[in-house]
Amino acid sequence: MEAWAWIIVVAVIVIVAVAVWRIAAQRRSARLRRDFGPEYDRTVAAEGDPREAERALREREQRRERLDIRPLSEESRTRHAREWDDVQARFVDEPAGAVDDADRLVSSVMRERGYPIDDFEQQAELVSVDHPEVVENYRAGHAAQAAYSRGDSSTEDLRQAMVHYRALFDDLLGERRDDTRISEVR
Repeated sequence: MEAWAWIIVVAVIVIVAVAVWRIAAQRRSARLRRDFGPEYDRTVAAEGDPREAERALREREQRRERLDIRPLSEESRTRHAREWDDVQARFVDEPAGAVDDADRLVSSVMRERGYPIDDFEQQAELVSVDHPEVVENYRAGHAAQAAYSRGDSSTEDLRQAMVHYRALFDDLLGERRDDTRISEVR
């Protein structure tokens, strides 16, 4: 075979390899966008570069895969649901304490399911792998709670924190509760 023929063969192979690589990268991006939903956009904004964000999201998935995340038993779900009802009932008389208790209850459920709970941001990142639609609620609830502790928020902000915590709580329990009493609290 002539030298020019070899050059054409090598060029075609390189072009095909580049095309395959680009298609694979686009599919990975599309999968991450689909799987992480709004968390994908938040991570891209935080990282400032889509490639870095996607690398970070893939690392989260790998860390999550190493964990033994398990569903709650029916007994635990029932117990935690009752605890939530107690926390929610306390909100009217003691909003800040109820929000603190809601945060502790969410952490307790996370611990029981197998998520590490040592560091808030690590918790949020790992939860985002399994619960991408509600992890922002967790961040918002946590931020409102911290703002209230600094004196930078109102009771209405605490009410919103409870709503946010509840969305994650229900997702962690593996059920959607139709009860919306906390949204009616004024």
